[in-house]
Amino acid sequence: MEKQLTKAEEQLMQVLWDLETASVKEIIEQLPVPKPAYNTVSTIIRILETKEFVGHKAKGRGYIYFPLIKKTDYSNKTLQKIVDGYFEGSFKSMVSFFVKKNDVDITELEAILDKINDKKTEK
Repeated sequence: MEKQLTKAEEQLMQVLWDLETASVKEIIEQLPVPKPAYNTVSTIIRILETKEFVGHKAKGRGYIYFPLIKKTDYSNKTLQKIVDGYFEGSFKSMVSFFVKKNDVDITELEAILDKINDKKTEK
């Protein structure tokens, strides 16, 4: 999965990941106002099919669309590209950056450490 999503494509994928299956009309219903035109959403969905992010099955005269890629898989790949591209492959550098730039409070840091310790215990 080397393909990246545009902002518009990612917005539609977020809806599909949440709904699991949906028609173009159902996707549009979940989008914020101002809602895009039906043809616009339909075109983006076809692009997502070409990129192999979305599949479809026939239903009546239309189609029901579904994600072919899990949200977690896409998120992990995207995050890894950010870490590699901006933080020289170091998650430690990325976390340090966010702690410094986003004024993370001690409670949040403790919660992160708890998750890390939980992962160590699982192994």
